[in-house]
Amino acid sequence: MDRRPHTDVRGVRPETEPIGHDTPACQLRDVLDRVGDKWSVLVMALLRDGPRRYAELHRAIDGISQRMLTRTLRGLERDGLVSRTVTPTSPPRVDYDLTPVGETLSAQVGTLIDWAEEHRGYVAAARERYDESDVSPRTGQP
Repeated sequence: MDRRPHTDVRGVRPETEPIGHDTPACQLRDVLDRVGDKWSVLVMALLRDGPRRYAELHRAIDGISQRMLTRTLRGLERDGLVSRTVTPTSPPRVDYDLTPVGETLSAQVGTLIDWAEEHRGYVAAARERYDESDVSPRTGQP
């Protein structure tokens, strides 16, 4: 197996670490990629209140395309965070809901969203001050 040195998520630099997707750091990154994705966060926040249909989710998330919503829901379902229930009606009814593990994550996501709502004005003002300054983002020099 090919090995190379790297630093793990705790900053520890082991002598050698296997390359591939089976490493703990890689697996952790995969999970964080899912739960840190902006669309996943918004979907999970909406599902905190109970099951929703696709169209409800699409209307509630400003700026998300149908393709991206579908990809996000499939990813959340694949990761075991969201369940998809099809009711055989005409047309079929499809509902999305949080799984028990998804509910535990949703509580954390809710805290993040609450923080973002509370501090969005601060962040917007900081961005405006930064953008109006004469500091180059690359060099930190005027």
